[in-house]
Amino acid sequence: MKKLFFVFLWITSLTAQQLQVNDSYLVFSANGDDPLYTTYTAAIERSHLYGDKGYKLDYYSENLPINYSGDQAGRFYCLWKVDQVVVMNTGEFFEKPVVTSSFPDMAIMEYSPFKGIKVQETFFVYSSSIALVNLQIQNVDDKKHNIELYPILELGNDSLLIESYDSRYNAYITHHYESKYRLISSLYKNAPYPTDTRDFFTADFSPYSYGGYNGGMEKFFITIKTDFYAKDRNDSLNHKKESYVDFISLHGKYSLKPGEEISVRYFRGWHDQKEDLDSLANEIEKLKSEPLQKYVDNNVKLFSRIPHIDFKTKDEKLVYLSSFNLVRGCFYPPAEKTNYNFYVFSRQPLWGWGHGHQVLHESLSMLAYAYLDPQSAQGSQYVYIEQQRDDGLIAYRHGPRGLQDYPHFSKVLGRDMSTTSAPFFNWINWEIYKVSNDKKFLEDAYKSGVKYTNWLIENRDLDKDGTFEWGPYGIIENVRDWYNAVFQVSAERYLDVDKEDISDELECLDLTLMMIKEMRSLSEIANELGLQSESDEWKKKAELISKLVNERMWDDENQFYFSVNKQDHSFKFLTRDLRREEIIGFLALWAEAAPIDRAEKLIKKLLDSNKFWRRYGIPTLAADDEWYSPYVDYCCKWNGPVWLLWNYMVLDGLKKYGYDDIANQLADKMMLAVTTQLKKNHNFWESYSPDNEVLNSPPNYIWDSIMARVLIEKYEKQ
Repeated sequence: MKKLFFVFLWITSLTAQQLQVNDSYLVFSANGDDPLYTTYTAAIERSHLYGDKGYKLDYYSENLPINYSGDQAGRFYCLWKVDQVVVMNTGEFFEKPVVTSSFPDMAIMEYSPFKGIKVQETFFVYSSSIALVNLQIQNVDDKKHNIELYPILELGNDSLLIESYDSRYNAYITHHYESKYRLISSLYKNAPYPTDTRDFFTADFSPYSYGGYNGGMEKFFITIKTDFYAKDRNDSLNHKKESYVDFISLHGKYSLKPGEEISVRYFRGWHDQKEDLDSLANEIEKLKSEPLQKYVDNNVKLFSRIPHIDFKTKDEKLVYLSSFNLVRGCFYPPAEKTNYNFYVFSRQPLWGWGHGHQVLHESLSMLAYAYLDPQSAQGSQYVYIEQQRDDGLIAYRHGPRGLQDYPHFSKVLGRDMSTTSAPFFNWINWEIYKVSNDKKFLEDAYKSGVKYTNWLIENRDLDKDGTFEWGPYGIIENVRDWYNAVFQVSAERYLDVDKEDISDELECLDLTLMMIKEMRSLSEIANELGLQSESDEWKKKAELISKLVNERMWDDENQFYFSVNKQDHSFKFLTRDLRREEIIGFLALWAEAAPIDRAEKLIKKLLDSNKFWRRYGIPTLAADDEWYSPYVDYCCKWNGPVWLLWNYMVLDGLKKYGYDDIANQLADKMMLAVTTQLKKNHNFWESYSPDNEVLNSPPNYIWDSIMARVLIEKYEKQ
């Protein structure tokens, strides 16, 4: 008996300690209006593609408690009652919440809900099915305080069906339904996303009471406050064990002497109703006494690789760390048809297109991610290499469901033709290698890159004139899919794709510049591998295509680069003038295709505030174009919105031509776009308005992680 008692004390002492982040660089103080990304997902090794739940932390809304919300799955949080005073939201806290560390799967906060009570709250997404909150509560007062805690799970968009209360686990077991419908892009109907789901809500204490209720928190306040003068006063919850409710609550009671400290944990388990309940329950039972410090230490180790930059501002550091959290939080372990870790470009919130497979333009986020985990970044590129078709094709998407090439009818060939992606493959591989220094990866990447580039030469220059056309499904290949002033026939896009998209009927500036960049990257890689003749040959090809770009695609009248008609290389297509000034004109700097004198003319155009030099970055279309719109009212628009990766390519080009000061000014504009949103809503966004602050595009888009690379270049590469 005595032995068991000491074991209990040992476990208690482990859990009753504040978590320590043993790297001062990763410790900060982020208030609710600081630019911190607050979406969290499980670590790669404890994640799976289907039945995966991430959460957004809201510690900044003063009319709400600190809460954690999951897409389609409601939110959970804890209400406080100290010495009979109910504290319903952070606006009533004695000291507001401050985030002191943030990792892809974890946030650590400090606050005081009541004078004399100090709390370290840790939110940890342990796995795709389990999230927990650890409350380290200390009485720093000189008098005793009675504390009551009410962990709550509420669905919000529907009702929870209480199935039972299981006293073995001190847990509520409920069911709820999750739709596959999404506003932007619904989940794949045949994919095994759970719709009939089970909730398992429990804590590491034996509840004083528990209950299920309908109505809102105002009504619940009356329940937990109780009438002090009522004869039948009852401080117990209703012990409801069945029926539909809006929310469920557990109830714990504690009395803390001066200086006393306790640890309390509560858990939200979630999975498909078809899965085994006891397996989930037993895993949570183990976590009730599991020390969390090792998970903190694992995160510190993960972040030990990134450059520890001495930033000039707090905002820059928060964006820097947040960018790495964003990209890391999008990764899953190997599954199904891939032997390597892979990413989705939106994990929380979950939407169909964003939860698809890897695409090369999203993989540009590896330029930043390589600094956090170069082996994982290489693994992501190996997904393409292992699934590359024998003829060299890297398709539009690759991942656990395999190669997805979306065949589309080609008017030129008279048959279906596979769809690829905007080709950034060799550039990404070269940039990853410069961080990882892994020669084996570079050798494999080079072989694959040569095959892919040759496929593009064969299949995206069908008229063999040296410049390139997008494929018949160009509207997704070229990335620039909605309201593209050149490729899209009608302003409202009322025709079908075949009639709207003309990118396979033009010699396309963007693709041609990308091909130049791919060839220059192959030249660099070959040189690094000691293949000098091959390096020279790729460089020669890049220079030849650059010469053609300058002969065909430069317009002296407008002092800018444009796509041209495939038939006669004019700036006309039927009755349309193709000379619409888009951001792709500046990619001639990125591809190092522009002569010095033309680069100077591009810079003059870039710095024109009536065209491209806008408050929040470079718009996709010049602001004086008739199609220009600064409003980000949906996804995927290319007639004004700012896309950070494309802004980064312009920034990269500016540096290549020695315009470092202008590049840093552009970096500041990108930072302003990001910090403005992170301070308001703590999200990254698919695209940003060049002029306004209100956005309706998909949030938490993986490629915004490029901001980490922007900041590294601003400080480390000066």
